[in-house]
Amino acid sequence: MPLESSTQPVLPRPEPARRFCVAPMMDWSDRHYRYFARLISRHALLYTEMVTTGAIIHGDRQRFLGYSAEEQPLALQLGGSNAQELATCAALAQTAGFAEVNLNVGCPSDRVQNNLIGACLMARPDLVAEGVKAMQDASDLPITVKHRIGINGRDSYSALRDFVGQVHEAGCQTFIVHARIAILEGLSPKENRDIPPLRYEVVHQLKNDFPALEIIINGGLTQLGAMTEQLQHVDGVMIGREAYHNPYMMADVDRLFYDDPRPVPGRVDVLKAMRPYIEQHLERGGMMNHITRHMLGLFQGLPGARHFRRELSSSLHRTDQPLALYDRLIDEMSQRLAPRDCSA
Repeated sequence: MPLESSTQPVLPRPEPARRFCVAPMMDWSDRHYRYFARLISRHALLYTEMVTTGAIIHGDRQRFLGYSAEEQPLALQLGGSNAQELATCAALAQTAGFAEVNLNVGCPSDRVQNNLIGACLMARPDLVAEGVKAMQDASDLPITVKHRIGINGRDSYSALRDFVGQVHEAGCQTFIVHARIAILEGLSPKENRDIPPLRYEVVHQLKNDFPALEIIINGGLTQLGAMTEQLQHVDGVMIGREAYHNPYMMADVDRLFYDDPRPVPGRVDVLKAMRPYIEQHLERGGMMNHITRHMLGLFQGLPGARHFRRELSSSLHRTDQPLALYDRLIDEMSQRLAPRDCSA
């Protein structure tokens, strides 16, 4: 279970299936979370945190492009608007073995707006189209775009349709659509995830108007039943916070979205499977909470969930034997769930 990927291609490169995607989430969907999530779902398409083109070109490429092979299928999300830089990063993504490159046209942060990154690009479909074409010319990977249904001052359906049409003409076939507009002034990124109302019907209309395109819906979905209902209108769903705070909700994803009949591991099985990965991380000088902070919701809603969170988030910092604490937690959670099925 290597922690590092090489910069050589991972072959054969898996073709991503986007019926269920886990969103790029800054500070959350790092390589440790993705490894953990992959133990629960074999098929969900995972995304990196957004990485700016400048960070990849001028920074530590192993840090930004490194991953464990077990995380595949894995997509790289880029932030940027300079076509040449986007092309360079798309070529590097192909060499690193990613399954897809996604362009962020949805982040409402004023920090990224100042660099022409994120949702502000919805007002510049020409730049988005130019970047998409440059990335396609530079790599053989699928190039996708994640965006909002609009931004303040440009929130009509006709503007959204024109945006999608222009970017599609540049070659983009897959659009991941957050079903809220973004308010670029006056709301924080957190508020932009909750305050603008969800308008799923707008995303459904996009699919009706562009039936040949792959349209993935994002925003506010927390229940698997509601997600599968969305597949009557669109091609796939993308989930963010629910997949992070309640990760075991993904246990039924392979069966419901990918017709995979294989049994899923129980929660305690996931704990056990993470142990070698954690041990390797510690041997490399890493801290255990870098990984376990992503696992706090594994037992959400079950007896012992609060104890589990407390031990991994508080007691962990007071022990000099973190793996011994982890092993004790495995035993305790096994006993707390018995005779309940550990996959419950």
